[in-house]
Amino acid sequence: MTGQGGEGGGSEQRVGEPEHDPQHGTTPHADDQPSTAHQRLPENQLPVGPDATEVEVVEVRHGMFGARGSGDTSGYGGLRRPVVLAAGSKRPYGGWFDTVADRLAELVGPDDRHQNGAIEKVVVDRGEVTFFVRREDLPRVVTQLRDDAALRFELLSGVSGVHYPEETGRELHAVYHLLSMTHNRRIRVEVAAPDSDPHIPSIVATYPTADWHERETYEMFGIDFVGHPALTPLLLPDGFEGHPLRKEFILASRVAKLWPGAKEPGEGHGSGPRRKAIRPPGVPDPAVWGPDA
Repeated sequence: MTGQGGEGGGSEQRVGEPEHDPQHGTTPHADDQPSTAHQRLPENQLPVGPDATEVEVVEVRHGMFGARGSGDTSGYGGLRRPVVLAAGSKRPYGGWFDTVADRLAELVGPDDRHQNGAIEKVVVDRGEVTFFVRREDLPRVVTQLRDDAALRFELLSGVSGVHYPEETGRELHAVYHLLSMTHNRRIRVEVAAPDSDPHIPSIVATYPTADWHERETYEMFGIDFVGHPALTPLLLPDGFEGHPLRKEFILASRVAKLWPGAKEPGEGHGSGPRRKAIRPPGVPDPAVWGPDA
């Protein structure tokens, strides 16, 4: 190791340790501890403050666990919890977030169709950045994110779905998680579509890893990825109706099975008649739904 600097303090550097480029580095985190590197690398500083991001209330949830009208006397029925989404962050975002945002603005900025271009808004929250993109512009945005030398987001690590039933006209969201191995950066790209028109362009042509992720999101949320080479069932059995991860989907309990030797009240060990078993609410008849149907 080299010695410490002169008066006023200095930093220790290991032999062979590369100098850090201030424009490159990992995503900043709120729990990063102050250090020489913290002062030297702007990307290790927490970006915008909480007051720099406006919020949008899309729903107010009542009660607990989604139950309604249960006559709850415990007090949980009086809970009110707003569901808020970030409406957009203000500049500067901090660190390399501004670098990526500026380059994207140059590549997919304002045009004749939209004043703000392909990017609807940029949200910086909890040390992470999300770019909200118009769905019709998604293919060209991800192509630039992958191919531009200043961006180089080579890896798509996953596609997630989100359902906000009360966000009228934007009920379904698809979230893409991107990694730049060249610059060691992570971002999210988010696209919204209305429930009445749940179509989003597929990006399999740009990121082949999106293939199975889009199939799973289609099954679970009902988002139709237009242009996907084979949007076929991946997890659910043939003939399954509905999309299990949407908020309106009713989850049926597993078919109840008796423990070995279990007896109904008053039932003996003989072969006499037994009373009809009562199924819990929401459990379908095994003859209609289940392994014996």
